[in-house]
Parts: sequence; structure tokens; C-alpha cells
Amino acid sequence: MSAFKSIAEYVNLQPKQFFEYVANEQRPVVIRGFARHWPMVAHAQNSAEAFVRYLVGFYHGRKTKMVVAPPAANKRFYYNEDMTDVNYLSGEERVDLFLGRLLELVDASVYPAIAMQSTLINDILPGLTDDNPCTFFKDTPPRLWVGNEGVVNTHFDGSDNMACVVAGRRRFVLFPPSESAHLYPGPLNFTPAGAPTSLVDLNAPDFEKYPLFKHALANAYSAELGPGDAIFIPMLWWHHVESLDKVNALVNYWWNGSSAPNASPPSAIDSLNIALLAMRDLSPKQREAWRYLFDHYLFKQGVDPASYIPEHQLHVLGQMSPEYIAAVKAYFVRKWQQ
Repeated sequence: MSAFKSIAEYVNLQPKQFFEYVANEQRPVVIRGFARHWPMVAHAQNSAEAFVRYLVGFYHGRKTKMVVAPPAANKRFYYNEDMTDVNYLSGEERVDLFLGRLLELVDASVYPAIAMQSTLINDILPGLTDDNPCTFFKDTPPRLWVGNEGVVNTHFDGSDNMACVVAGRRRFVLFPPSESAHLYPGPLNFTPAGAPTSLVDLNAPDFEKYPLFKHALANAYSAELGPGDAIFIPMLWWHHVESLDKVNALVNYWWNGSSAPNASPPSAIDSLNIALLAMRDLSPKQREAWRYLFDHYLFKQGVDPASYIPEHQLHVLGQMSPEYIAAVKAYFVRKWQQ
């Protein structure tokens, strides 16, 4: 397997620099020491037991979603063999019991992969966010991911993502959206964790079955993060994530796109589904004709419509308030449902 490309790295990056320059480029970056000042990181670097005690100190008894993959899954949360289901079990459990089980498995030689995924911190561990503030995302609710060694297969998110490792180490392999076809994306509507997922096993690729994956690997980026380090993953960038230690934790922030606080249906992925349904039976030439309209109105190839249409008639082509956007979306949802 060829060597991966390196991801640009920053130290002491300020919020203004990030949002005005870095994020707008829509390319991944690593920010070393992003959360090195957090008590959560300090406790994790002390010991796994200290980290667990620190989290439990904020716990008030509410259950949250957990997933468990058997040893036969080889730490990979994915589809089952015939792709009729997933290869793990999910359910709700108390956080303190989950964390206790996590510590019990540290010395085991054969063990399941267990994880608490995408838990809103403010809902389940009130006060933890206040004790570990982030100047970049003061109004964005953080999510907590805790588990042992595990593999989340290559997938993309519909929002920009800042993912910060707070305990253990994680390895990220990223592919730009331009490599989508080379990654052999799976179903849009049946996924292991809600997002479309590559059908290729990055750690054991079957090049006979997926020959174009070699092209994706030639354009892949990789970085390993330790406690306090963060990575910016732009929306629609495919990412494969491996937790490398038996106690591993990450805090992430999704702040726009489908995860925006004021997001309303249909989301971008909903719109993709609608477009597929609306145009799947058109001929190749007809779909190509529609592509030119998308290029003009959406991607603004050539002349920007806003340069020649009066501002008061731009509507969806111009500036709109979040409330008006939600109302327009709701109108088309109702129209579609009719």
C-alpha cells in the first residue's frame, strides 16, 4: 500500500484565522494542542482510571446509546457478511456502567469492541462542557465518543467537523470528495451508522473486486492524533477512523450543513435522494442536459445568475433568512409528499 499524503498542521491557531481562512478552503488540517488545556485531557494523560473518574463525576444517571461488536468483527463496526444487517448490537446503557466495563476490558486478551458514540455532552454529562470550554465553538453543542480499540469504516458527514482527541490515540485516513467513485460507496439509505460508507476495507482492500480503490489510495491523506490534538474534516471528505488504544475518547463539533442548529429538511442528502428519484429514468442525454442547469444555478459555472437577475426576484438564488429558507424547504417537502 502506497504512503499516504501528509495533512497540513497548525499550532496555536486562533478562531478568527480558522474560520476566515482555513475552514473556507475546505481542506483538512490538524491543529496540535487544540485542547491541551482541558482538564479532561490532563486526567486522561494521568491514567485511564483517572479519566473515567473525572467523567463519572459529571454523570447524573441518564442512559445513552452504546454499540458492541463481537471479537469476530475484528474491531470494525460495519455491515454483516451478506449485508442484510450490521455486525454489532446497539442499545442504551448507563454511562457509569459502560465506563466501568471499558476499564474491565483493558487487560483482556479477547474482547469486543465497545463504544459510546455521538453523545451530546450537555445532555448526559452536564457541566463537563463548562469545565472544558472551547473558544472556537461557544454556541455549538459538543459530542462525546468513548470506547476501546475500534474501526469506523470510510464514510462522510454532511457538516464540517472539528474532532478533538481527548484520550488515547486515533488514526485518520481522509479522501477528498473527488475520490467518491473510487471508494465504492455503499447504499444511501442503509448504512452502518447513518452516513454512506465505503464498501472497501481499508486495512485489507480487495483490489480484484474494487480495482479503482488504488486511485483513491494515491490521493489519500493520513494523520495520527494524540490527546489534545484536533483535526478539521470538511463536509463530504471521506474519513476512516481507527481508535488505537483500549481507552479512547474524542469530542467533536458539527457546526453547519445537515448538523446546523437551524437545519430544516430536506437536508443535502435528502435532496440527493430526491434528485435520484426524479431523474433516474431519464436518458443519459437528458441527465446531461440537467447537469448544465445544475452547473449554472448551483455551481455557478460561467455567469452568476445574481449578476443579471434583479435582486428582488432572486429568491432561492439570492440571500435569504434562515426562517425563509426553512419555509421554502417546507413548501417543497409538502409538494413532494403530495
